[in-house]
Amino acid sequence: MKVVFHSSFLGLAALVLVGCGTPEKSTDANTSAGVIKRADAAPTLDALLALEKQATADYLTSDSKSIEGMLNDKFGMREAGRQMDKAAILKLIAGNKCIVKTWALEDPLMARIDADAYVLSYRGTFDGSCTAPNGKPEMIPSPIRGATVWIRAGDKWLAAFHGQDTILDPKNPPPPTKAAAARESKKDHGSEANAKAAADRDTAAMMAVEKTAWEAWMAKDARKLDELTTADLSFQNIFGEYFANKADTLKNWTSAYCDIKSVGVTDGVGTLLSPTIGILNRTGTAEGSCNGQKLPMVPIYGTSVFVKDGDSWKLAFSLNRLD
Repeated sequence: MKVVFHSSFLGLAALVLVGCGTPEKSTDANTSAGVIKRADAAPTLDALLALEKQATADYLTSDSKSIEGMLNDKFGMREAGRQMDKAAILKLIAGNKCIVKTWALEDPLMARIDADAYVLSYRGTFDGSCTAPNGKPEMIPSPIRGATVWIRAGDKWLAAFHGQDTILDPKNPPPPTKAAAARESKKDHGSEANAKAAADRDTAAMMAVEKTAWEAWMAKDARKLDELTTADLSFQNIFGEYFANKADTLKNWTSAYCDIKSVGVTDGVGTLLSPTIGILNRTGTAEGSCNGQKLPMVPIYGTSVFVKDGDSWKLAFSLNRLD
């Protein structure tokens, strides 16, 4: 069984120390409790890494109260096809039991969403375990590529989303898990919740862009993808590969690497972090092949961040994962 929650939130914490035991909490006045001086300034990479370090210390000591002050009220994570809100995350942290010998953060990258939102991406390695809900300790997946969306809140930066992928060899993808296939086969795409989400104007608008983007990816339509996305577009794929700018992302999306015959996007649930920043959780499917290998017919769970451009939404960041 995979440790779902524990591994992901350790990723959110951006483990910057390497050593044994529990790290000390940050005492830097500029980063304590999420504060970064000069409210009008962009965050620095070091400042966001310091916040992630602080979250690590709080997580390993089950200090849910401290982490509560670092999360946006609309914070969310998507795990195993289900959405977890701030309250659910804090409840799990309070009962957290992990033993981690060493951890490390490498290859940190930061991408702009807009003036008030940034993505912090990094490669994390872990040597440790966490206790699963069944009481059995499970090893933390490693290495991973994590991504956290940080939103400005006055003179603070608060985490609004976190996701991660186990880093895999694209030439040797893992077989689909039975659990993932079972979740998808049991899903009721005509449920009341899905109908309510579709009726939401902003969710529907973001879903329309998302679907068009998937279709443009299938068609390798660079012009359409350029129109649908912001100048600061970034992307993380199911193999843990991160593309930190628009040029690299569009090059990846329009390359001959994948030959896609059909795509689908369902189960869209949108949340507005502000009048101009929206997050969309959705489930995608793609039929075809990548690198000459047939894609597994399993759901691709993902989260996309959109920015309002006039009356339209544009895609600014997207993260996909297999479970």
